[in-house]
Amino acid sequence: MWEYSEKVKDLFLHPKNIGEIENPDAVGEVGNIVCGDALKLTLKIDKETNRITDAKFQTFGCASAIASSTALTELIKGKTVDEAVKITNRDIAEYLGGLPREKMHCSVMGREALEAAISDYRGIKPPRVEEGGIVCKCFDVTDKKIRRAIIENNLKTVDDITNFTKAGGGCGECIPEIEEILREERAKKTIEEPAKPQKKLTNIQKIALIQEVIDKEIRPLLQAHNGNIELIDVEGNKVIVALRAMCTECLMANVTLKDVEKKLRELVSEELTVKSN
Repeated sequence: MWEYSEKVKDLFLHPKNIGEIENPDAVGEVGNIVCGDALKLTLKIDKETNRITDAKFQTFGCASAIASSTALTELIKGKTVDEAVKITNRDIAEYLGGLPREKMHCSVMGREALEAAISDYRGIKPPRVEEGGIVCKCFDVTDKKIRRAIIENNLKTVDDITNFTKAGGGCGECIPEIEEILREERAKKTIEEPAKPQKKLTNIQKIALIQEVIDKEIRPLLQAHNGNIELIDVEGNKVIVALRAMCTECLMANVTLKDVEKKLRELVSEELTVKSN
């Protein structure tokens, strides 16, 4: 039995934004009822500001699909189209306090529906994850979709691929082909992203660099949205911060913290973790 976070349970039992917007400005439909999951996302967008004023969904799926769809609509409401398109399936999972690995495909479906809706709004052809050769006939999953999932989520095993795409979760006949795709993509990653040696910093140097990155790279972005951040303490590799101003009430506070952690790991040390006080 899967262990769901309290947030997943709550949004499954008390979902928000269910339904379909009348005369929507954008529509995104992904999945297939035959394959077990389907999602339709409709958006209302202010044409002058390009800001999403409302979002609703209809889904055929499990508790994780309902919770993920609710999370998606809550994350994108109030955001501009350019801001919304940057939301990833990991952001959806983080908003939910995590998803069981076996249910991560629900967050991927949400991300795909968002991309399709935004493409519809912009009047361009949506990214066609179903294009390419069919690998998993049970769930109609293509090699293109598998490769994208591997790259974006740093997947390392066939089980991971199944969890994120459902490929290989039926009869299992496609598993050898999935293994070959995984070997190819992992080999590319090894070649393209060799290990980067990091300079050893003293504690004083590390704290000073963390403060500098916050001041120059992170705070200006938050202040642009009426938010702010304060460095509280550094305990070994644990960076303790406090979100200030509008960030304290933002529904994406957890996502913001993850973005801060990602930037500090990139510019200071890969060993750093970020916690809110």
